[in-house]
Amino acid sequence: MELNLTGKVALVTGASKGIGLAIARRLAEEGAFVVAGSLRGSPELDLLAERWHVHPVRVDLTTETGPAALVAEAITQYEHLDIAVNNVGAVRPRPDGYLSVTDQDWTDIFAVNFFAAVRTMRAAIPHLIRRPRSSIVTVGSVNAFLPDPLVIDYSAAKGALANLCKSLSKEFGPMGVRVNTVSPGPVETDLWLGKDGVAATLAKVQGTQAADIQAGAASQSVTGRFTRPDEVADLVLLLASERSANITGADFVIDGGLITTI
Repeated sequence: MELNLTGKVALVTGASKGIGLAIARRLAEEGAFVVAGSLRGSPELDLLAERWHVHPVRVDLTTETGPAALVAEAITQYEHLDIAVNNVGAVRPRPDGYLSVTDQDWTDIFAVNFFAAVRTMRAAIPHLIRRPRSSIVTVGSVNAFLPDPLVIDYSAAKGALANLCKSLSKEFGPMGVRVNTVSPGPVETDLWLGKDGVAATLAKVQGTQAADIQAGAASQSVTGRFTRPDEVADLVLLLASERSANITGADFVIDGGLITTI
């Protein structure tokens, strides 16, 4: 399927690894000019920049000024913006429960999972509305509607993010900006599988192996496995493209059948 993304300018946050890296790669392969924001960068992102039209930017998106600086760099580099992908996020499991989560914990989790997107979109939308058609795609989580005490602050932040994006779809849809969200279940990324990820953290608490935690989580899905980052990226690209020109204010779950409700 031709996505007609050649020559489009796309901004991706959290692009150094995992889902963000996969999205940046797929956009570049489709001919887009990609501004890839991340805190520290990565060898994988540098390799993309050598092969494709990818412009890595190191920026702290949890600060008040970081997101706007990233958008400004995109405009400086390419003069306009067609697509914004909010992907940056992080989670810290709370095995000791709600009462163990401090005000600073709440602030940190909302900074990366909610306010980074708030500020990115606030900076990007004035440029997006100048284009005939543009798109915002936000990578959320099934935890937006599947509250989990283990990730209670993360779940709350993702719920707020989903609500925000729905509101923005109504305000800016008439101006040609489509706003959609993608809600993955467990994905094969460091968030779940890294040395400080969900699986490793739970394994330490339960006295078991991270592989056992991963297998147990995967077994809850109908497909019996985690989603791959490239599978999320393909869904994001479809929503970013004009192939989905009449889709806005929608959320798309990609979780291998984990969510059993209608």
